[in-house]
Order: sequence, then C-alpha cells, then structure tokens
Amino acid sequence: MNKIKIHTLLSGILLSISSLLWGQNAGRFQGEVDALNQLERHFSPDDRICLFTGSSSIRMWKDVQAYFPEKKVVNTGFGGSTMSDLLYYADDLILKYKPAQVFIYEGDNDIAGKIRAGRIMKTTRELIEKIRGQLPEADIVLISPKPSLARWSMQKKYLRLNRKMARYAGHEPNMAFASVWNIMLDETGAPRKDIFLEDGLHMNKTGYDLWAGVIGGFIK
Repeated sequence: MNKIKIHTLLSGILLSISSLLWGQNAGRFQGEVDALNQLERHFSPDDRICLFTGSSSIRMWKDVQAYFPEKKVVNTGFGGSTMSDLLYYADDLILKYKPAQVFIYEGDNDIAGKIRAGRIMKTTRELIEKIRGQLPEADIVLISPKPSLARWSMQKKYLRLNRKMARYAGHEPNMAFASVWNIMLDETGAPRKDIFLEDGLHMNKTGYDLWAGVIGGFIK
C-alpha cells in the first residue's frame, strides 16, 4: 500500500473517531453532499472560482451568484452542519473545485450543539491546514457566526468564538475574518426582527442584503 493510500485511510479513521467522540454521525449529510456533487456547473479551467460553503445560512443563500455577478460563484452549503462536518466533506465540497477564494460559515450549529469554542477552533485549524495543503494560494475568509433571535441566549458563547476566529484569521496569510455580527443588531443591541424568517434563525432577503454588503468587501 503506497503512502498516499495509507494517508487517506488514516485520515478517514481519524475523522470517524473524532465524529464518534463528538457524538456525531460523520456520514449524516452524505445524501445531500452527493446531490451537490451531481449538480452541473459550467466553468472553464481558467475561471477564478469563489466558493461559499458551510451550514444552512449558506445553503439557503440560493441567489448568492446574483449578488456577485462578476464572479464565478459556487455554493456548497449543506444542512445543519458543523465545522467537523465540513472538515469531513472538505474534499467534495471545497477541494474538488480548486477555488481561488473560499468563504466559510460554520460555528453557529457548533455553539448550539454545546461544542466549546476551543474545540471548534481546533477543528477550524485542521480544516484550514487541509485546504492549504492542496490550495496554498487560496484566499480564505471566515464568516462570523451570526446573532439570531432563536439563539440569542447563547450570545456570549458566540462572541467568544468570534473573537477567537478573528484572532486566528488575523495571524494567518491570505486569510480574513468577515464579521456580520454588528450589522444584524438593532439600536438596542439585540438581533433585528425584520431580517429573519419565522424560525428566528434563518435569514430573509433583507438579512442576505446585509451580508452581501459586508462580504462584498472581501471578494477578490
């Protein structure tokens, strides 16, 4: 067995062990990921692909291409995923597209799932290292976990994670942190009620308009 096969096998074993320790089913999004892989995407080898990935706040941004029409945008957002899920599916959802720029939104469901910020950051670093291993020149942008009506009681945990993400991104080359936190708050410092769907968690068009205003400043 050659070194590449051994490395792939060991990576799969480690991810499975990590998934079990975290109480997650590593393959729980396989059907959704398979469906994303079957979508027809018409790009040439020379296209500079801008990839958005992460949990449902990305998955539900179905018209993200319309916000950045000058770019070749790929959206591989999936389910109620966590950072460890994205690490597990990184080959299919990130690396296969060889993007020039990657926007990552994870951490929201991690915090809601009672995963500590330190552990989330450990997985984040593993994901970034995996991306860097194959795409050393790619620009990577971490989008801050957002405030929401449904999860406002956990705001301190979200803010702690955001600070850690910002600090990490600030010390890494070709990496940035896009904060969507403050723009989603009203004059009292609470989440705006007009930017969410009925579930108080996912955003409507007004919410995505706010996101685009911030994220557009990071598009290259």
